[in-house]
Order: sequence, then structure tokens, then C-alpha cells
Amino acid sequence: MEIKKALFLGLLGCLCFGGGDWLMIYGDTAYNGNVYWLTEGVAAIAPWRLTLAMGLAFPGILFYGAALFAIEKFILEEKDRKRYHYLTSFGITPWMMLHLFYIMTLYVFAWMNQNGYEEVAISAAEALYGYFSWVVIISEAMMLLPFFYWFYLQFTHKTVFPKMMAFTNVLIIYAVMYFIKTLLPDSPFRIGFTNGLMSESMAVWFVTLMIGMKFLV
Repeated sequence: MEIKKALFLGLLGCLCFGGGDWLMIYGDTAYNGNVYWLTEGVAAIAPWRLTLAMGLAFPGILFYGAALFAIEKFILEEKDRKRYHYLTSFGITPWMMLHLFYIMTLYVFAWMNQNGYEEVAISAAEALYGYFSWVVIISEAMMLLPFFYWFYLQFTHKTVFPKMMAFTNVLIIYAVMYFIKTLLPDSPFRIGFTNGLMSESMAVWFVTLMIGMKFLV
């Protein structure tokens, strides 16, 4: 597959995952517990939104994979290519697991609120999240490794791109967008934007790579 087409598929993956991120949390941002995303909006969320958010993740991960594996062709040395490939293989698995974990937690919270268990809904959802929060830490560490390695490859000029392209890394884009998020007023848009930050950052990164390709000799 041509790299440009693969990157376009990556953008579709961003739309799938990002769309799901917005669907599963967009709404009233008021909350009473210790977890900011267990909101009044989530408590009233329609189940079909969570179902659709999970369903979109399946084509989304395939589209992400197409792009992430395709860009290994930009790496100059075969040994570096293989390392990136393996890190990406291990790192792409937790995307689905984390998505499912958050959606199941949100569903439990919403279902209990809508079926007469409002008084214990927040305690149950926070207990579920708290008990398995270690999964989030390990999963995110696995997910980020390929991007750290990609930064290293670009910064040490081991890809076809100029060294300074390392600073267009998705993690740096994420940091910039996270700062932008802090400037936004509290609103359904802000919480949706926050939940979709990684997908939004990936979209900017894929576009940056497309633009960078145009300057390659």
C-alpha cells in the first residue's frame, strides 16, 4: 500500500476513535465524585452512543494500524525498522483494551443512574475504575513507546526526514493541544475535546507527515 493512502486511512482511524471519544462523554460536565469524566451528562447518556463508540473502534484500529506500519518505510536502517515494527505491534493492542475499559465503566455508571441505583452509581463506577487503574498505566506506557522511539529515530536522523521533524512528534502535538485545552471554558465541547485529544493529535501528526513527504527529494 502506498504510504499516502495508508496515512489517509490513519486519518479515518482518527475519525473513528475520535468520534467514539466524543460520543461516549459529550454532555453536561457537572460531576459529584472524584473522577471528572463521570459526569451528569454521562449519567443520562443513551446506550446506543456507547455501543457506537465501541463499534467505531474496530475499523479505527485497522486504519491506525495501516498508517503506523506504513510509516516504517521512512526509517533508513532495517534493524531500526524492525524495532519500530515490534514496538508498534505491542503498542497497538492496548488501544482497544483501554477503549473497552472506559466504555464499560461509563456504561455501568449510566445504567445504574438510569435504573434506580443513583445513590451507589458513582461509588460503583469509581471502585471499578480505581481497582483496575493499573491497567491504564501499563497500557498507556505500551502505547507511547513506539512514539518515543519514533522521536529518537527522527532526532538522530535515522529517517528520511530532516532532524527537526522530530518536533512534530505526536506526543509533542498532544502536549500543545493539552495546553490549548486548559484555555477552553468548561463546556461539553471541552470535555469532548479532552477525551479525544490523542486521536486529534494523531490526525495532526498524519497530516504533518503527508506535508513532510512533499519536500522529500
